[in-house]
Amino acid sequence: MADNARAKKLADLIREVVAEKLQRGIKDPRLGTHVTITDTRVTGDLREATVFYTVYGDDEDRASAAAGLQSAKGVLRSAVGAAAGTKFTPTLTFVPDALPENARTIEDLLDQARASDAKVREASSGAAYAGDADPYRKPEDDASE
Repeated sequence: MADNARAKKLADLIREVVAEKLQRGIKDPRLGTHVTITDTRVTGDLREATVFYTVYGDDEDRASAAAGLQSAKGVLRSAVGAAAGTKFTPTLTFVPDALPENARTIEDLLDQARASDAKVREASSGAAYAGDADPYRKPEDDASE
């Protein structure tokens, strides 16, 4: 079993090699410049690698990029094997990264919170205190009684 440092080093190498090969070596039009490799994880035994990617575009672009990555898997694995120089080249699994969707959801929630805060600020702009401006008793108030 390999140590975590070696798995991390191999994961970084796989990410770099796959990104470079997608940018310069693969002629598939489905894998144009809109595919970005975001992360790579390798199992402890260095046998399997999961490559996370994002695709800029609509659902049709994402589906075509997934099909293109699936068809280029062998070429990419060969490039990783040549660069890594390990006894066994890890199998590659491509998984779409959920980070852009999560970021979009968070941005939508923040927009809702800003709108709600604006409504509260607007409603309280002309409001007056229900009692005194300072409702707490002070020591000089106790002396006058």
